[in-house]
Amino acid sequence: MATNLRRFKRLGSVFINNSSPLRRLSSSSAVLGSVDGQVQQPGTGTGKSINLYTAINQALQIALDSDPRSYIFGEDVGFGGVFRCTTGLADQFGKHRVFNTPLCEQGIVGFGIGLAAMIVNEAAKFRYRSGNEFNCGGLTIRTPYGAVGHGGHYHSQSPEAFFCHVPGLKVVIPRSPKEAKGLLLSSIREPNPVVFFEPKWLYRLAVEEVPEGDYMLPLSEAEVIREGSDITLVGWGAQLAIMEQACEGISCELIDLKTLIPWDKETVEASVRKTGRLLISHEAPVTGGFGAEISASIVERCFLRLEAPVARVCGLDTPFPLVFEPFYMPNKNKILDAIKDTVNY
Repeated sequence: MATNLRRFKRLGSVFINNSSPLRRLSSSSAVLGSVDGQVQQPGTGTGKSINLYTAINQALQIALDSDPRSYIFGEDVGFGGVFRCTTGLADQFGKHRVFNTPLCEQGIVGFGIGLAAMIVNEAAKFRYRSGNEFNCGGLTIRTPYGAVGHGGHYHSQSPEAFFCHVPGLKVVIPRSPKEAKGLLLSSIREPNPVVFFEPKWLYRLAVEEVPEGDYMLPLSEAEVIREGSDITLVGWGAQLAIMEQACEGISCELIDLKTLIPWDKETVEASVRKTGRLLISHEAPVTGGFGAEISASIVERCFLRLEAPVARVCGLDTPFPLVFEPFYMPNKNKILDAIKDTVNY
């Protein structure tokens, strides 16, 4: 399931008409939002404890309510979606703005772009090939990803590194309901196409207080969620909770990258210059994973400050197993062992 949120100025397959703005949302659903919105931090107003899929639902509702050019279309979104993220939106905004599509991701994304092709060959290159004359801003492709306990080799994959290799795309992954709502609204209102990965494991498991109103969180800005002095830990999505559990007995600085492309090198570099050590963890296979890109960049920038080789605790180089999922996952004990080995190097 994917969701395309997009805003465009009447984009057909190969042309633009500035006089007829249009915005759409598709899911395996798309959403379009204003590209003129300013980043707003969550205020001190009223909020309540909700889970991640409810926070996603609130963000989509705000996008549809705040801009009549916004649409959601995709697999099953008309009756709430597989993970219930679009529950009630068709009833509230009408089936002409929230509607199902055939089971065809290529067609959904192509329709979201403007009856063109797909993510890599069209959406990511619109701005570049036109000399910045037009883009498919507001196109946000929502998709669940990652381990869920029973997804097996198809429905537990973590393919974020594939999209990080495509210039012109932004890749965003939230760790919690509050982050998910603010980052999704920022993605919808971002002029560049965004692939927004939603951790399946957190849809109902993650619960926290989320502001009820409209707010945005900045893209490409990492967050230090735990300060420390002995080692820097970098992750994203559901893996942050596992990494935090491993911060025992050693002063760990834990960083949520949030946006993988373009990622916040400066925050990670500043932390590694302080601690002298770096560990990266993600569910995707270790070979070619985005952790390798972070490792290479930090070695280039901080080589003389490193006290130990950069460590990576990731998934295995196999298809995601079903019955052997506990052996595949980069769990607390694997991360803790790697932290100790790196600090004692």
